[in-house]
Parts: sequence; structure tokens; C-alpha cells
Amino acid sequence: MARNSDRQAPRRPGPIGGDMAAVLWGVARRLQLPSLQARHSQTWILGLFALVNGIISIGLMAMAALVTGAPFVFPSLGPTAFLLFYTPTQPAASPRNTLGGHLIGVLAGYVALVAFGLTEHGPALASGVEWTNVGAAALSLGLTSGAMVWYKVPHPPAGATTLIVSLGILRQPWQLAVLMLAVALLVVQGFVINRLAGIDYPWWAPRPAPAPGKAREPE
Repeated sequence: MARNSDRQAPRRPGPIGGDMAAVLWGVARRLQLPSLQARHSQTWILGLFALVNGIISIGLMAMAALVTGAPFVFPSLGPTAFLLFYTPTQPAASPRNTLGGHLIGVLAGYVALVAFGLTEHGPALASGVEWTNVGAAALSLGLTSGAMVWYKVPHPPAGATTLIVSLGILRQPWQLAVLMLAVALLVVQGFVINRLAGIDYPWWAPRPAPAPGKAREPE
């Protein structure tokens, strides 16, 4: 007979919305932690899980930045991490949208730098914001928003990524390549943890939406 905690599959969405409760339930079941599994939907437990998960996911990227001296950690990586573990089955969290959205943000930001002659300028927030910076920021966000819709890869954190580039915080091509590598590594983390939890996290494109009343359960 199945354990009581196994029979009580998590409700989706969870008590704070999203799938974080289901992810925690699946991880606890896989690691054979029945006490944690039974308490997976308690808000304070979910907050603790989010705290630990955030420390680990971004901490690993920050360590890579420390060791290599390369920008493996940057502001828009944080909201991407939250999406991957809070709403992993939503289209915006899929690998295609995550990688595609950030790539669009990077390209749009660099196009804006070129268009306004800012590729050799330092960070706008350090040297002072000028009209060219205003134009670059506006153009980059506009291009990013439009392109994500045109290519059907919406990923909200990419709006921050394009501003990181167009405001000159990260502007050198090698830095932008590292930025995309960091996003890819975070997607790998999300894939491993979600699949460990039994969440049907996609390999690439978003999963088709389930029929009403037939939401997927963790495996």
C-alpha cells in the first residue's frame, strides 16, 4: 500500500500559486523525506525551499564568476531562476523561451549600442545618463518586446537583460557570450531539479496546455 504522503499528490497551483509546492513535493519524495513531503504545502516550508534553492542556483553562478573573472552572474538571472522553479511548466520558463528571450535581449541591446555609438562608452549609470543612453535603452526594450512576440518566445527577465546591455553594464562581445552561457547553465539546473521532482519540464519547446481539469501531476 502506498504511503499516505504518496497518495496526497500536491494540488496545482499551490498555496502561493505556481508549481513550487509540486516541485518540493517531488524532490522530497525522490529523496525519501516523508516528513518534508507531508509539509510541502506549508508557506513557511515553501519560503525556506525558495531561500535554499535561490542560494544554491545563483551561488553556483557567482562562484563561477569568482573563479573565472567572467560575468556569470547578473541581475536578470535572478528572476529567470525564480521562473524556472516557481512556474516551470509555464511557456515563459521553457528552455526555448528562456534562451530565446535572453538571446533576443542581448542582440537588441547590442544593436541599440551600435545605433547610438555607445559600444566604447562605459556604464551609463556610472558615467552619467545622456540622451544617447535614453535612446539606446528605449530602442533595446522596444526591440526585445516586439521580437519576443514575433518569435513567440516571451520571457519577462529578458527585458532586464537588454537594459543591462544597452546601458553599457555588459557590452563587450565576450561578456555577452558568457551571459548566454550562464543562462544555459541555469536552464540545465532547472531541468535537473524539475525532472528530479517529477515535473514534466520540457526538453525545449513549451508543453501543450492540458485540458481543463486535467493538470499534470508529478511522476
